[in-house]
Amino acid sequence: MSRNSFIFAIVGFAIINGMFSPLLPQALGAVLIMGPAFFATSISILFFFASILLATLTIMVAGVPAALYERATGASDSTQVSMWIWLACSGVLTLPAIIQFLDVGF
Repeated sequence: MSRNSFIFAIVGFAIINGMFSPLLPQALGAVLIMGPAFFATSISILFFFASILLATLTIMVAGVPAALYERATGASDSTQVSMWIWLACSGVLTLPAIIQFLDVGF
């Protein structure tokens, strides 16, 4: 699998986690605290930035085990194994959001 395919799948998991995460109310509270006052004028903007916050955190937290693997092996660039680790960790972090999505559905 190419590097772009891995990145596309990781970002896809992050988007799903950002939209359907059970932590969305907590992220909404964090956006209310951290964001400027003009964010509070529209609830859709608040939910958008809360979703972006969760998606970004998913990518960052899922990348930590892959980075530790690269550091342990002494790799100077990302390998297929480290990309699989990153993808697997993002999938595991997205499981609660997928379960919530299947419970609610569309």
